[in-house]
Amino acid sequence: MKGKGLDKELRQRIRDGTVRRQDVTRRLAELAFGQVNDCVRLVLEAEPELEKLDLSLLCEVKRNEKGTVEVKLIDRLRVLEQLARVAGEDKEGLDLFLRALQGGEEA
Repeated sequence: MKGKGLDKELRQRIRDGTVRRQDVTRRLAELAFGQVNDCVRLVLEAEPELEKLDLSLLCEVKRNEKGTVEVKLIDRLRVLEQLARVAGEDKEGLDLFLRALQGGEEA
């Protein structure tokens, strides 16, 4: 996801209100298994290039007057529970989930 943003087709489906189950499944998988490296870069680098960072796992950043930084990330357990729910609904849901994890398209 880093540097890519949403593809044009998905952006159009969001605007049209026609988001597919596969889109949701893929996004849940990205959140559940994504890396937090860019979130760490945000707080450690002096001048991070924000437009190049994938901060989708970031919920909150706090910095107190002493300079201590607190980073709050998404609750991956909750995301995994949602993925399990989607995958467990039926065989088709499981297949969509596995394809989304591999970055494949819906058949």
